[in-house]
Amino acid sequence: MQNTIKTRSGRTIVMPTAEEEAAIQHGIDADPDTYVPGDEEFARMKRRGRPRADTPKVLLSVRYDADVVEAFKATGDGWQTRMNAALKDWLKDHSPA
Repeated sequence: MQNTIKTRSGRTIVMPTAEEEAAIQHGIDADPDTYVPGDEEFARMKRRGRPRADTPKVLLSVRYDADVVEAFKATGDGWQTRMNAALKDWLKDHSPA
């Protein structure tokens, strides 16, 4: 009997049998280019990707007038960062309430 997994999208994934898993592992073990780091090496590895921000951004859905968005988009890549900077600058002299 095949072991299957149903995904959220409705697709069915057929999982390998124990014999197939053993054959796959044998192929991995026989490959001279395979390298498995030890626990100590794995612990010393650096995390890849973007470093965590000191002040992470908040994902938000908001609506602006089309002309405001188009004016910022017309400035090219980074327009959202510039929009954020403009709002921060506005907050220096104004109260949001």
